[in-house]
Amino acid sequence: MIFQAPWLLAALAVLPAVWLLLRALPPAPRRQVFPAIMLLRGLHAKVTEAATAPPWLLLLRCAALGLMIVGLAGPVVPRQAADDALPGDPLLVVDDGWAAVPGWPRRLAALDAVLDRAARAGRRARLLTTAPGPDDAAPEAGAVMSPGLLRGMVDTMRPMPWGTDRAEAARALRRLAAGGWRGPVVYVTDGLAGPGDAAFATALAAIGPVRTLRAPEATIAALVPPSQNEASRNDGSQNDGSHNDGLRVALDVLPQPQPRQWTVRAETADGGVLTLVPVAVPAGADRAAGRAAIPVELRNRIDRLVLQEMPGPAGVRLLDEGDRRRPVGLIGVAETDTPLVGPLFYLRRALAPTAELREGSVAGLLARPLSVLIAPDGALDSPAARQAVAGWVRKGGMLVRFAGPLLNAVPDGALAGAPDAAPDDADGETAAAAPPRDDLLPVPLMEGERQLGGAMSWGKPEHLAPFPDESPFHGLAIPADVTVSRQVLARPGPELADHSWARLADGTPLVTHAALGAGEIVLFHVTSTADWSDLPLSGLFVGMLRRLTERAAGVETPAGHAMLAPYMTLDDAAVLGPPPPGARALAADAFGRAAASAAHPPGLYGPRAARRALNLGDAAGPLAAQAAIGRTMSLSGAARDIVPGPDLVAAGLLLLVADALLTLLLRAGRLGGKRGRAVLGLAVLLAGGPATSARAAEAVPGAALETRLGYVLTGHADVDNVSREGLQGLSDYANARTSAVLGHPDGVVPGRDDLSYYPMLYWPVTADAKADPARSAALNAYMRHGGILLIDGQGVDPAGPEAAHDDFAAPAPGSLAALRRMTEGLDVPPLTRLTDRHVLAHTFYLLHDFPGRYDGLPVWVAREGDSSNDGVSPVIIGASDWAHAWAVDAQGDTPYATMPAGDAQRVTAYRFGVNAVLYALTGNYKADQVHVPALLRRLGE
Repeated sequence: MIFQAPWLLAALAVLPAVWLLLRALPPAPRRQVFPAIMLLRGLHAKVTEAATAPPWLLLLRCAALGLMIVGLAGPVVPRQAADDALPGDPLLVVDDGWAAVPGWPRRLAALDAVLDRAARAGRRARLLTTAPGPDDAAPEAGAVMSPGLLRGMVDTMRPMPWGTDRAEAARALRRLAAGGWRGPVVYVTDGLAGPGDAAFATALAAIGPVRTLRAPEATIAALVPPSQNEASRNDGSQNDGSHNDGLRVALDVLPQPQPRQWTVRAETADGGVLTLVPVAVPAGADRAAGRAAIPVELRNRIDRLVLQEMPGPAGVRLLDEGDRRRPVGLIGVAETDTPLVGPLFYLRRALAPTAELREGSVAGLLARPLSVLIAPDGALDSPAARQAVAGWVRKGGMLVRFAGPLLNAVPDGALAGAPDAAPDDADGETAAAAPPRDDLLPVPLMEGERQLGGAMSWGKPEHLAPFPDESPFHGLAIPADVTVSRQVLARPGPELADHSWARLADGTPLVTHAALGAGEIVLFHVTSTADWSDLPLSGLFVGMLRRLTERAAGVETPAGHAMLAPYMTLDDAAVLGPPPPGARALAADAFGRAAASAAHPPGLYGPRAARRALNLGDAAGPLAAQAAIGRTMSLSGAARDIVPGPDLVAAGLLLLVADALLTLLLRAGRLGGKRGRAVLGLAVLLAGGPATSARAAEAVPGAALETRLGYVLTGHADVDNVSREGLQGLSDYANARTSAVLGHPDGVVPGRDDLSYYPMLYWPVTADAKADPARSAALNAYMRHGGILLIDGQGVDPAGPEAAHDDFAAPAPGSLAALRRMTEGLDVPPLTRLTDRHVLAHTFYLLHDFPGRYDGLPVWVAREGDSSNDGVSPVIIGASDWAHAWAVDAQGDTPYATMPAGDAQRVTAYRFGVNAVLYALTGNYKADQVHVPALLRRLGE
């Protein structure tokens, strides 16, 4: 133990004098029965000497004074060895990038401990953070200041939502060393390796001895884009009409020797959770992936992916329109599944990573919503099929067609926007005598095919020309090895250039388009296979199809070098907000490759129609542990020293209070000089009193001191946890919007716990529920004395068939039988269906529906007019699963989706819960208010 003011210990020398001074104690008063007044003349005053204080009281006073002296001397119990003391003015170096977000309070506590030791040693300190500042300022060492002032800065520090720049930090250290600064270095690392680590370690060692504080088990991970293999199977073996691969997620993790389990939440823009994706990380692995089956309609509502175990921006992946999987229909034709030569073979592989693929006939595909319909050569030979597709296109769809020998067999096409036009042929005969005309073409076509290269042609395959500015393909890089050897030609005309999105080097159209009603028709003048061109073999084919899919979804595709300004960025808590001062615009073609930084923080960029998301995991790369620098110790080893001074002073003051009380008792003669009784009283005062008070406090339930809701424990940890979270969320909601003051909910066991403290009990139905006479008797007594029992079937209507409410609800078998078993022996009154006329529908909010997690299920209450319990229904029975709708987890999120109306349905569920709570607290007060006019009229009569 060390003392901050050791000179105060000299006061201990006066304790013997205190002993002598405090020995004197005024004598106890003597009781005298006075006779007649004349007898008083013979009485003479006796000189009495002061009584001596008992030794135990003197010891008490000396102990009180000694404790106060020692406490004021500032004792400190170090938690580190003496050789860990700082030999000079320390330099604090802190990694404050995104990887430091987990355990950030522990890092600040370790820095406080270092500053405490520096203050006791009379040192000064300075601070260097390794992440660039919000204004994109490079890391730079701060000024030298006292530990007290520096502690104020450290305690307000927050990590940055981007990575560290140890290379710039090394330059700052070298400048510091060149300026003559020498001293110990305390480095608080995030444990993550990064570029420039070697130079950084050398620069630290040049300052002085390095002590590195590291978390014992760093939990670092980042959500990353799924790779091609993780995003799609792409094996060509599936032919069931659907290529939905669900929601796939991937994360990079810092390898650990033991396996771990992570969970990714898929959230909507309003905070609702659509699904949870479990991700298993094997021991020693640095990457893992997971998948969840989810319909594309729900998948496209996902706004962000959140890694539950990793706080901060690295655990969040924002999704933009490029991440949406658009439903794309592929019209099947003969030899569809032939590998390498099938008309859909390359289309599947190009679209599978970014689109929801569906294959089938025209009628089957158009029966469901589609963004794009793709027709290879020969897919629209039937006039009925063309008519159905034309109607779909006029309503806003996009048809993408590919040329081929079968398409060129039709002698004449017509501009899709003018289906009634019939151009004359060269002999003056009208096209009315020709075979049926294909109206689903953007431009008229010439007969025959154009052969470019080959044994029968003098020409050679043509390369592609740059895409025009107005083309949706503008900005895509054109590979030099992509050539076209055969094509169908468009009939020349003055408007042909306006309908061309892509051309060959000789100016002939490669991709043409035209509007048809509210939709659009696009034609590739080559086949969807590699027969006529190398285009399907290139990455350009993938980019072109993706641009068309985005265009069909109404997404504006920015040019490759267009600069997108930051719209909203993530902070260290992964909350979107205004961008920091140093944030700058980023080129559109850099997304997916650029790393998040102070200049380009993670977040959303660009206007609404062309918004792009920049995430930390887009270019993070594999995560690795940082090599040891200097002497490494755990963060817990830098805990603050124990300072017992205030406690010692407080103990001394308590002993002085005890001394004053005992002195009063001695002066009053209450102790009668019996020292044993005095010692016993002192022991009771100092030891027995607090213990008795604590036992008395424990004997009083918390529900007796504040209003709480209760839930019946079922023995299932998951069900009981949801009940607790649900009632906690309802209590918080009621506290924020009503005058009710509710504490945290309690789990109770009827028959064991006293239920009289709880105005309402929530009881969920479980499939294994059994009858219990003791429980039924306790609940009957509870309801007879005014308590309300809310029974929740969790998706099973107690008055309906034993079936799920919808596709999302899957109650356990036997749920209705379990409800009957668990309510056996309960005195349930005659029930009626709850309507908006019941007092429960207007206790606080005016309600017409009473949903929970599910909507549309009835709620049952006691029949009105029941005289028992003053007309208040003692039981409410429903199956809407209210606890899941009310539940709020430790992070303040609502982890369970409400279906089908989402957040609006959750608000109504909260309002029903508030009405039920106030109904339980106020009884039929609202019902009395309804009858006030009738009561007044009767009084008037």
